[in-house]
Amino acid sequence: MPKVLISDQLSPAAIDVFKQRGIEAVVKPGLTPAELRAIIGAFDGLAIRSATKVTRELLDAATNLKVIGRAGIGIDNVDVKSATARGVVVMNTPYGNAITTAEHAIGLMFALARQLPEASASTKAGKWEKNRFMGVELTNKTLGLIGAGNIGSIVADRAVGLKMRVVAYDPYLTEARATVLGIEKVELDTLLARADFITLHTPLTEQTRNILSRENLAKTKKGVRIVNCARGGLIDETALYDALQSGHVAGAALDVFEVEPATASPLFALENVVCTPHLGAATTEAQENVALQVAEQISDFLLTGAVTNAVNMASVSAEDAPRLKPYMQLCQLLGSFAGQLTEARHGVITKVGIEYEGAAAHLNHRPLSAALFAGLLAPMMEGVNMVNAPVFARDHGIDMSETVHDRDSEYQTLVRISVTTGDQTRTVSGTLFGGAKPRLVEVKGIKVEADFGRHMLYVTNQDKPGFIARCSAILAEKNINIATFHLGRASEGGDAVCLISIDETLPEAALVAIRALPQVMQATQLAF
Repeated sequence: MPKVLISDQLSPAAIDVFKQRGIEAVVKPGLTPAELRAIIGAFDGLAIRSATKVTRELLDAATNLKVIGRAGIGIDNVDVKSATARGVVVMNTPYGNAITTAEHAIGLMFALARQLPEASASTKAGKWEKNRFMGVELTNKTLGLIGAGNIGSIVADRAVGLKMRVVAYDPYLTEARATVLGIEKVELDTLLARADFITLHTPLTEQTRNILSRENLAKTKKGVRIVNCARGGLIDETALYDALQSGHVAGAALDVFEVEPATASPLFALENVVCTPHLGAATTEAQENVALQVAEQISDFLLTGAVTNAVNMASVSAEDAPRLKPYMQLCQLLGSFAGQLTEARHGVITKVGIEYEGAAAHLNHRPLSAALFAGLLAPMMEGVNMVNAPVFARDHGIDMSETVHDRDSEYQTLVRISVTTGDQTRTVSGTLFGGAKPRLVEVKGIKVEADFGRHMLYVTNQDKPGFIARCSAILAEKNINIATFHLGRASEGGDAVCLISIDETLPEAALVAIRALPQVMQATQLAF
């Protein structure tokens, strides 16, 4: 039974999901880093919110961990790079609290426009300062969205309903999508110059950090009002304070801060600043949604291999996972076959080409290619799996290409891998027999059909009489039983390939003897 640790406060509904799916869930919120490191090695999955910090040190202790699920969109508290290097899938729940966060941004925009917090405090203090709180309307104002993804697009929809003009800066926003949303796509400088209100809806990256810098704040329209419900660090808070003091920025509403919990800030002393304690996702509905979502995602991964909303590997839906499983197995075996045949004397792998034909051409290729790279690199690198294999390949300078052939194939499905080392390129092809059983069908351009045995001997030789008898005699002398024997040749008397499935590991002496046969050019023992 897989085990999942819930180390932050989650809705009890998440625990019910794990139990219903046959997964043991252990709830231990509030652990110190040392306490968490002491127990994490026993768990397959970790469900968190924002309190738990998943550091490299914690991952070093998480020897069985396979998946981390973050109930929420932000993953600032997870060392994704270290998790990826260790082959741990990192998932978030980008949609569970989208509406709640968008509504909070709209609410803060209203509060800012009408000075609602200050007016409330004044009235409760027994004052009646009706003339002091002169607000502005949202109607016909220009809203500038920095980020028009899931949350930003919901804000845009609500703002259009409020009769606001909406402009958006987002490098990934297409003109077609902008038209559907009823907004205008613009460059950042244009947005800064035109917007009466600016809301931020982008993750915190090296590219977005201090996107509202002192320089960019100076480019804004005088009297602009700024709302941030996304991430602290998107705004230079010192520069914002100065702009608020000078009156260039009329007001700001902040739900997130550079340092959290934010218990002290010069911004708190300004009347034209509205602050909330990171409440973007703080509704009953959102908490329930993200808890259910993260529990379902972790369960699906541990039980079926489905990958949803992962930030460090390709997604595989629960519906697709069973269908993709035999193809992923085929790709992993083909990669392993090619990787085990790669000899150091030929140099390091510099290029890998993957081709998909037939039924394989119509599938989601990213997980298939990840499985292939995992198999290819495993004989050369420790700790490689589908999560980290593409990263390892990129870090080692391996050029990867995918080709999808929209043509009839000799086989119902076909996957071909070409591996280039310093002085040679080797191809290996495979198919699925009966739609489920992986089978080799070609090696180095030579047709040879063979199942993947647990122990195999691969031999390239000259097609000359006597080889089969001599090779079989050596195996018999060492009491090695032959399960299957497959042959293929390029031409009569030319290069040939021999694939032999054997019942056990071949002794080194037998391998040396086979390599010494006059017809043999290469003999390699394989294990799957």
